[in-house]
Amino acid sequence: QVQLVESGGGLVQAGGSLRLSCAASGRTFSSYTMGWFRQAPGKEREFVATISYSGGGTYYANSVKGRFTISRDNAKNTVYLQMNSLKPEDTATYYCAAGTLRGPLTAPYNYNYWGQGTQVTVSS
Repeated sequence: QVQLVESGGGLVQAGGSLRLSCAASGRTFSSYTMGWFRQAPGKEREFVATISYSGGGTYYANSVKGRFTISRDNAKNTVYLQMNSLKPEDTATYYCAAGTLRGPLTAPYNYNYWGQGTQVTVSS
């Protein structure tokens, strides 16, 4: 069982940056593939980025490639999402997720555990 708690969301102007964090409970964090998803009002949850259990492999949605960076610190049981050059279309609730399968995992159904989300709002 893994519990995930996101933080770091907020309001930022277009072109700005935010760093999201996701803290995980449990002693087996390093065995999970981790992912970030986002969901805007009235839209389906969409894949943003994923990172392998070791941190050696990452994969991004085309919409964020070159602007967002996913990373993890297994010693701190935390995964991060550094978001730069933010755009208004990045506005959404951002969720982190943990999956037992080996990735890259881009579909929500591949993940076993989810956080409650953190709101990111980008103003134009």
